[in-house]
Amino acid sequence: MRKTLASGSKRLGISLRKVAMLGVAIFLSVVPAATASAGEKELGKADLACLKCHDKKAPEQPLSKQTDDGKTMSLHISTDAFVASMHGETSCEDCHSDLDAKTHGKEKSSIKSKRAFSLSMKDSCTECHKKKVKEFQDSVHAAMAKAGSDKAPVCADCHNPHTLLSVKVAQPMKETPCARCHEDIYKAYADDVHGKLRATKGKEAPICADCHRAHDIKAASLGDGVKNTCIGCHKEAVKEHQDWLPNTERHFEAISCPACHAPTAHRRVNLRLYDANTNKQKAEKTGVPLFKKRTDAADAAGEGLDERALWGLLKEFNEDGTGGKAVLRGRLEVRTGVEAHQMTEKSKAIKDCNTCHKDGAEAFQSVSLTIAGPDGRPLRHGVQKEVLSSLTSMESVRGFYAIGSTRIKLLDILLVLVVVGSILGPLAHMTVKWYSLRVRAKLAAEQAALAAAQAEAPATPAGSTAADSGPGSGGSAAS
Repeated sequence: MRKTLASGSKRLGISLRKVAMLGVAIFLSVVPAATASAGEKELGKADLACLKCHDKKAPEQPLSKQTDDGKTMSLHISTDAFVASMHGETSCEDCHSDLDAKTHGKEKSSIKSKRAFSLSMKDSCTECHKKKVKEFQDSVHAAMAKAGSDKAPVCADCHNPHTLLSVKVAQPMKETPCARCHEDIYKAYADDVHGKLRATKGKEAPICADCHRAHDIKAASLGDGVKNTCIGCHKEAVKEHQDWLPNTERHFEAISCPACHAPTAHRRVNLRLYDANTNKQKAEKTGVPLFKKRTDAADAAGEGLDERALWGLLKEFNEDGTGGKAVLRGRLEVRTGVEAHQMTEKSKAIKDCNTCHKDGAEAFQSVSLTIAGPDGRPLRHGVQKEVLSSLTSMESVRGFYAIGSTRIKLLDILLVLVVVGSILGPLAHMTVKWYSLRVRAKLAAEQAALAAAQAEAPATPAGSTAADSGPGSGGSAAS
């Protein structure tokens, strides 16, 4: 009996230990779960009611709506994604205040198009994001929207309001919103040195918004914004280039980074219209297309502006009543935005001076005149390449000269004459001086000899003549 009890007690003890361990395990698993549950965002009854319809699970069909333009607009919203988003604590009614919960979904309504709906919702974003909206208003995208472009992005085109995550969360490159509109440029970026670095190092490497900003985006061709961004990351760039590149600062001013760091790209000389008084790039005014009107008139044959036409255009812009002084500033750059995003590692960048500094260099075969459009994007017109080497256009294209490439033949002749003159002049002067010294030395020697001869001759008595001392004088005395 005692043995039986001991045996039973032993078995019971083992069971109790197992039960105790199981209880501890359950407790430890429940506590984190309870903590996580406490930290989760909670949805209100009204929001849950919205998501009950908008987050239908299979086999039910996801909610959608046929728009007036004949397209299907998805109305599906994932509850999990919404709760995890930056708007997870925002109530549906905060953004959709125009909807009546009593009639919503019960009465028939129409949506003109998906874009029309996005435009109607942008004011909801303004309520909370005033600072970002203000930045956006000064961007190239906002200018496109004001001009009526149906391609201009609005808030929801870049930020899905129901799945928006913090910018601190590294998103896959393929989900970059810019890629939806700028597909060709994104593909080029994904395969260049920055894209490859982004794929391996994540947020340590730059992506679209790091160079072009997120909301106050300016046209890449406008001013020096992009160049300054490059130097902002590559702080040692100027110093490193000074080790081998003569006149480094001038090169940085007149050459875009991709012109050398995208070695397979095609290049051109871009003559940008600037106001010399304000030091800002000239821009076309909305509704006043002077640039196209003037360039078309000056280049009726469509062969590109020559030096006379270019000089005449500058004169017109200087007399248009704005009070500014129009000048041209040349810049060597790649021809397309795609090529600007084909950057390679610095070991493959162009370092051969002859690429540009030789007669007939490829980069100087294409020339264009540029002014900023009303939205900041460039308006261009072709220019004959001979303008860069014409003496009559020196005033027009001043500030852009590449030794060995934009050669002005007449100036070369004048330079040769100056060089020859600077050499022959001193030689002629030295020759004349040497000959003059010889002549003066000879004259001085002759004068010295004459003076010596005169000093050695006997003195003649006063009142006598040369005949008195001659041979005949003796005969006379004898007689």
